[in-house]
Amino acid sequence: MRSADVMARARELFPGGVNSPVRAFRGVGGEPIVAARGQGSRIWDVDGKEYIDFVLSWGPLVLGHASPMVLDALDKAMQNGTSFGMPTELEVQLGDLIRQRMPHIEMMRFVSSGTEATMSAVRLARAFTSRDVILKFDGCYHGHADPFLVHAGSGVATLGLPDSPGVPAATASLTLTVPFNDLAAATELVRANRRAIAAIIVEPIVGNSGFIPPEPTFLEGLRALADSAGSLLIFDEVMTGFRIAPGGARERFGVTADLTTLGKVIGGGLPVAVYGGRREIMERIAPAGPVYQAGTLSGNPLAMAAGIATLTTLTPALHSRIEKRTAALVEGLQKIADDLGIPLTADCAGSMWGFFFRGGPVRNFADARASDTKLFSRFFHALLKRGVYLAPSPFEACFMSAAHSDDDVAEALDRMRDAMGEAIA
Repeated sequence: MRSADVMARARELFPGGVNSPVRAFRGVGGEPIVAARGQGSRIWDVDGKEYIDFVLSWGPLVLGHASPMVLDALDKAMQNGTSFGMPTELEVQLGDLIRQRMPHIEMMRFVSSGTEATMSAVRLARAFTSRDVILKFDGCYHGHADPFLVHAGSGVATLGLPDSPGVPAATASLTLTVPFNDLAAATELVRANRRAIAAIIVEPIVGNSGFIPPEPTFLEGLRALADSAGSLLIFDEVMTGFRIAPGGARERFGVTADLTTLGKVIGGGLPVAVYGGRREIMERIAPAGPVYQAGTLSGNPLAMAAGIATLTTLTPALHSRIEKRTAALVEGLQKIADDLGIPLTADCAGSMWGFFFRGGPVRNFADARASDTKLFSRFFHALLKRGVYLAPSPFEACFMSAAHSDDDVAEALDRMRDAMGEAIA
C-alpha cells in the first residue's frame, strides 16, 4: 500500500515519520493514512480510499476541503504576490471582520501559529501586570511553548508523555495548574499567589483533552477571580473561535476575556493566528510599546485572503445550519451507544463535538483519562475501515463543516453503528 510506503520513507526524514505528533496514530495504534486530496466533506488517501472527514485539518476547514470561495480568493491573491513583509489592505480587512464578530478584541496582532499567539499573549500579560506566574488547567493545551507543557493535553496526553523534557524547572515553576471546572481549587491557588499571577489562561471549551464544556458559572468565576487578583483572563480560542458561536466564547457564555487568541478558522486552512484584546493592553506591543514580538510571514496576503473568504462566507445563518447537523450527528451517536448498551458521553457546541466511552459527565482531564481508550481505538479503526475519519486520539475534539450534508450525517451514523458493533464484539 502506498500509505505504508510513504510512511516508511517519512520515518527516515521526520521524528516518528510526522511533523506533528498526534498524526502518528500512537494514540490508536496502527499505520497512519496519507492524505492525497480533499473535496467538501471528503478526503482521499494515496491508495485511493475515500473517507467522510470529521477532523478537517484539526478544525480550520469550517467550509470543508477545497472550498471554492477560499480557492478563488487564494488564486486572486497569488496573482499579486505571496508575501511582502509590508502592510497590506488585506490585513485590515480581516482584522475588521474579526472585530465585527468579536468587538472586545479592540486591537490585535496577526501571527503564524496558535503557539505563537498564546506565548505572545502570556508575554504581554506578564509585561502589563509586572508579574511572572500563569495559571492554566490540567489537560488544556495552549501550544508547545515552554510554559504550556505542564499538565498539557493534545499530543502530550495522546502519547502519554510526562511534562516535556527540555523545559527548565525554573520555567515550569512559573506555571500553576488545577483541574478544569474546579473553581474552588482555582480560587484557593489564586488567593495563595494573588500578588504573583499575571494571567489565567483557559480553553473556554476544552478541545485538547477531548470535548469538555465548562460548567455553569465556571468561566464567570474565572473572570471574577482574575479581577479580584489584578490578573488578566486569557481565552485561548484557537480551536473554539468561530466554531462554538459566530462570536466565540463571549457570545456563547457571556464572559469577556482581557486577551483572546484565535487561529484555525481565521485562516481557512492556511497558517495564521492572532492575539488581541483591550486597547490599553495591546498598545504595549512594539512598535507602539516595549513588548517585542515580530514575524516575517505575519499577515501574509495568502492567509489573509483565505481568512476573509472564510469569515465572509461563514454567516450566522450558515453557522446555525452547521450547528444543527452537528447536534444531529452527536444525538445519533449517543443513541447508537444507548441501543447497544455501551457507556458513552457525547456533546457538542456549534460545529465542534466529541465523545468519551464512559458514562456520566466528563468535567475534567482526569474524567477523560478514565474513559475506555482501548474501546475508542477499536472503534476508530472499525470506522476507518468503513471510510469515516475521526481524530486518531481519544483526547481530541472533532468538527463539522458547511460541506457536510444531511446525507453525510446519515451515512456516517450508519457506519458508526456497524463500527461500534464490531468494536464490542
